Amino acid sequence: MRDWHFKGAVILLGSLVMGLTINAAESTGSTNGFVSMFNGKDLTGWEGAPGWWEVRDGVLMSESTPEKPCQQSHYLYWQGGEPGDFEMRCQWRVTGPANSGIQFRSEKRPNWDAWGYQADMDAAGEYVGCLYQHVRGLVAQRGEKVRIDAAGKKTITTFADSQELLKTIKPGQWNEYRIRAEGPKIGLWINNVLMCEVEDYEPKFALPKGIIALQMHQGPPMKVEFKDLQIRIQR
Repeated sequence: MRDWHFKGAVILLGSLVMGLTINAAESTGSTNGFVSMFNGKDLTGWEGAPGWWEVRDGVLMSESTPEKPCQQSHYLYWQGGEPGDFEMRCQWRVTGPANSGIQFRSEKRPNWDAWGYQADMDAAGEYVGCLYQHVRGLVAQRGEKVRIDAAGKKTITTFADSQELLKTIKPGQWNEYRIRAEGPKIGLWINNVLMCEVEDYEPKFALPKGIIALQMHQGPPMKVEFKDLQIRIQR
């Protein structure tokens, strides 16, 4: 009987410890090494052009209208650091003739601009799932594995049909972006489907680390939305 009570006490103690561990993980927003980048309530931890970004119903968003056109593209900067090797994931949605993207390993520029890699997205299906970089333009299109040597020479291998990959993306609905950067290697996934891969050794463009930022693109009226932003940083 004493042995039973002892085992029961051990089980109870283990349950309490497990509960404390789970509660601690929830309080820090950490899951499998991922931490939250957005509190779902306000713009704490983010910085952008005044009057352009807000939080509605737990969603980080920006919107242009005929009365309030966006005449120059700008970015909302994450203030949590400048990661080099990391994995980031988030839910995103674009409405209207929208074009947006997620900057990473990038640099700030005047007037809330940014320069560097971008995980691209758009409503037309032309750029979504592609890796863009200022100056060089499209570094990799959907379905491509690209290697760029130190001199800037590209070697391209096609691993999937671009239009078939586009079918995995839900227009006007929530989709998940996943970005992984490790050394010179970058991979982009949407809804757990690989969109493109890049191995970049061109030093003047392949920044080893940098800011993360969300884009509001100039052009016709549109809305861009983000939620469930999480990141796991290796360095």
